[in-house]
Formats: sequence, structure tokens, C-alpha cells
Amino acid sequence: MPAVTAVSLHKGHHFSKTNALVIRLLTGLGVEGDGHCGEAMKHRSRARFDPSLPNLRQVHLMHEELFAELADKGFTIRPGDMGENVTTRGIDLLSLPAGTRLRLGGEAVVELTGLRNPCVQMDRFAPGLMAATLEKDADGNLIRKAGVMAVVIAGGDVRPGDAIGVVLPEGPRRPLVPV
Repeated sequence: MPAVTAVSLHKGHHFSKTNALVIRLLTGLGVEGDGHCGEAMKHRSRARFDPSLPNLRQVHLMHEELFAELADKGFTIRPGDMGENVTTRGIDLLSLPAGTRLRLGGEAVVELTGLRNPCVQMDRFAPGLMAATLEKDADGNLIRKAGVMAVVIAGGDVRPGDAIGVVLPEGPRRPLVPV
């Protein structure tokens, strides 16, 4: 059964986030107390160009299974290290379509907006980490493995151990693309 394995936040704009016992998701804003919380874009490199853009990156989710894959490549990564707010297990986040809604625990609901695009901050954290989170499929298309981004549809508290429910969007599937 899909579940939350860790929750993390950080007040400022830092690459890694600190694990917590609980995070509170705020409808339309993100994680209470996190540096990326807000209606408008908080990602520093993107906000520099247009700070009025909507914040499609309110919550960053990452699959715990990636940590084992990275360990095989020589990296020691723990929940929160790569900046995610919610670490998951048992759900293939990367294969879900845009618009998928995830119920996290009893109340909180997020809607997937896109993929996290790996950036050079990953290499500052651990040299070679960015390349380790990128692959190519059989057709030569780039696969980004550094998690997914979401907006908060319904607020609520999220804790490690919470179940994750999945509601796929109606209509044609739109693949996740970097946001």
C-alpha cells in the first residue's frame, strides 16, 4: 500500500529540508513554514524572471525507492536531502499523469503539476548527483527521476506512515513535464 515515509520542510531557500514529525499543507499555498509556500512562484531562479507566475511547485514529492537506486551509484541520500517535502514508498510517482490527485493521510490532497527538473544544486550537494537522477529511455527521451511537484487542493496535516490514495484525472492522460 502506498504510504508517506517522511515529511520535511525548511523556512528559507535551502537545497535540503529538515525532517519533521508532521507538516501542515495549506490550500493553494503549500507547506506551512516552508520557503516555497505561497500562491506565486517561490523558486528563486524562476521568480527572478517573473515573480507573478503561479506557484506550481508548492509541494515536492519524491519516491523513497530512488534512494536505493542512488545508493547503487555510490550516493547516500536520506529523506529531505534532495529538498522534497513528502517522501513516499510504494507508488510510481513518475508514471502518474498531470492532474493526478493524491490524498495524503486523512485530509490533505495535492494535485500533480509536473516533474522536478534536476539542477546544479544537486551537484553542489553531491558531485554527480544530477546526472545520477537522469536517464534516457529506449527512444533517447530524457527521464527525470528527481520527484514530482504539486499544488495543495485541500489542506491538512501529513505524517510519516500516512496512507496515500490516488485519483487519476478524467480524460486523456497528459504526461508530467518539468515545471
